[in-house]
Amino acid sequence: MTQAQRMYLVLLGVPGAGKGTQARLLEEALGIPQISTGDLFRYNLKNQTELGLLAKSYMDRGDLVPDEVTIRMVEERLARPDCARGAIFDGFPRNLTQAVALDRLTAAGGGIHKAPLVHLEDEEAMRRITGRRVCRTCGAVYHVEFNPPKSPGVCDLDGGELYQRDDDKPETVRNRLYVYYKQTSPLVGYYFAKGLLVQVDGAQPIETVQAQLLELLGVKTPLQG
Repeated sequence: MTQAQRMYLVLLGVPGAGKGTQARLLEEALGIPQISTGDLFRYNLKNQTELGLLAKSYMDRGDLVPDEVTIRMVEERLARPDCARGAIFDGFPRNLTQAVALDRLTAAGGGIHKAPLVHLEDEEAMRRITGRRVCRTCGAVYHVEFNPPKSPGVCDLDGGELYQRDDDKPETVRNRLYVYYKQTSPLVGYYFAKGLLVQVDGAQPIETVQAQLLELLGVKTPLQG
């Protein structure tokens, strides 16, 4: 990879597939930053930037933030020095309009390198998300199956009550899946047509998914020598 070329990755997958976890691990392995739209919005809102105030004006009216605002946030983020070698996109693009804009924003660095799809069946995504429980006092996160507390409904750390967030309730998760298939799943076809789509089974252990992703990206792991 030359200085002009950069590694830009777009992580795809249903809610609960583990994209955020894999993006953080890739960030460590590849030395390029994870760019999450959630983080971008929180940063711009907290710091009351021009774009943050613009986004807030839409949110306060109950309107969706236009693609143009989100795209400008991503453009500003890509201009920072830590993106000199590329970036890992998590939660962006969310639709075809944003995908076309991202092609433009990354063109000077060689464009999108790969679009890894972390595949997970809907039933498993529901199981992962709806099983989460959070401590009301300290915020510790548990899972009724994968990481249960010692006593049901009670935090191991401070004895606080565990509850299910609204975002993790079945009806909310089903709606999140609906929005994904309506807006974001067309990106799978978009990147497949460009020859950039690669796929791993997200139901596997985190370490296995990460090793397979690195192999698909042509990055050798310590075990591979």
